[in-house]
Amino acid sequence: MENGMKNILSPSILSADFSVLGEQIKEVQAAGAEYLHIDVMDGMFVPTISYGMPVIRSLRRSTDIFFDVHLMIVEPERFIHRFAESGADLINFHLEAASDVEGIIEMIRREGKKVGITIKPDTPIREVVPFLSKIDMVLVMTVEPGFGGQKLIPECLDKVRELRRIIADRGLNVDIEVDGGITTDNVHLALEAGANVIVAGSAVFKEDIAGNVRRFMEKFAESR
Repeated sequence: MENGMKNILSPSILSADFSVLGEQIKEVQAAGAEYLHIDVMDGMFVPTISYGMPVIRSLRRSTDIFFDVHLMIVEPERFIHRFAESGADLINFHLEAASDVEGIIEMIRREGKKVGITIKPDTPIREVVPFLSKIDMVLVMTVEPGFGGQKLIPECLDKVRELRRIIADRGLNVDIEVDGGITTDNVHLALEAGANVIVAGSAVFKEDIAGNVRRFMEKFAESR
């Protein structure tokens, strides 16, 4: 689908080699990736623990790439300021984890950061629609959050189509990001549905990193 939005690759460092993480980030950026997807997991909202502010702060000192920070944590309002000061450019929180969605949006705006809301595969689009005019991005999870390497749930792309239609009907400028099971073999399906920010983990960081990024960029060009 041609939606007028710029297609952006956001490699997920969850699949990177942390012993050479700085070098791998430079590699994906040099190959054409514009965002870096940073999954923060607390072991409570999702059953896995990843990393937090110290890692983001360290990475921020070594790169100027856009930090797309995905908070998979309970009560995200507790840490908005700290993630902002650590170097996040966009803070994406889960609708399902928020008791005061508008309050969290305002907190992120006060920090001068872009705002994203994430929804799980089972969360209906209607729950995020009331906030579309106040945010920059909706992240539609295309797998259950918490683990890398899962298969794309095709039905989630129907939600992307519906969301892109609503955004277009309202004349809004909102990115749609998809995360989970995206590869160079199926990314065209996500793009055709209306997504324009693509998260990819193992599909980027396995084997030939720069070559993988370039292949994604080629698919982006073909979708136009």
